[in-house]
Amino acid sequence: MSREAIKQRFLEINGDHPMTAEDDAYVTRQFRVLDELCAEQGRDANEARRLMLAGKLPMPGYLRSDGAEMVPADLFALADQTDELQAWFVAQWSDVAEGNDEWAAYLSGRYVCLHSVTPTTIKRKGQLIEAIKATTDPVDLKPLVDELDELEPEFTAYDRLRFGGPVSRDVYINPFKSSTSAAARPVPSN
Repeated sequence: MSREAIKQRFLEINGDHPMTAEDDAYVTRQFRVLDELCAEQGRDANEARRLMLAGKLPMPGYLRSDGAEMVPADLFALADQTDELQAWFVAQWSDVAEGNDEWAAYLSGRYVCLHSVTPTTIKRKGQLIEAIKATTDPVDLKPLVDELDELEPEFTAYDRLRFGGPVSRDVYINPFKSSTSAAARPVPSN
């Protein structure tokens, strides 16, 4: 499958937002170029693109300004575990509709909010955000924020454009990690 088809699908999912030099540097640190990852693992990059477009592998998380398709280093980890990835993935949720929604989100490539994208980390992130929203005691809040901080990368300005505003790190981590005491910070309501 062609790079052009991946680019078109990526733009349908994320919109057309410019990548800055800082964005490119960030994604180069956090992600791998699809062609290079495939070459290192003895895989065919065009087959990976075909699987992405067929809804069997996640789309790239980013397209660098030079057109490089940027993917997580563990792109193939879940697919290598089972031939029935979709059924296995969806079954990780007790609510099938929620599992299907998460499968669609996984395939979109937009789970750039986690260092490693698995059903376990997806669910844990949601649990931590709900706990942070509900917690008012700074002593109880700190370990929740620290754990979420470990799950999430830093994000880039591009993410704030494509997601239409602040990312989860901006709302649930950074306000509590600043030099101001967590006790002086209100718990976000959203």
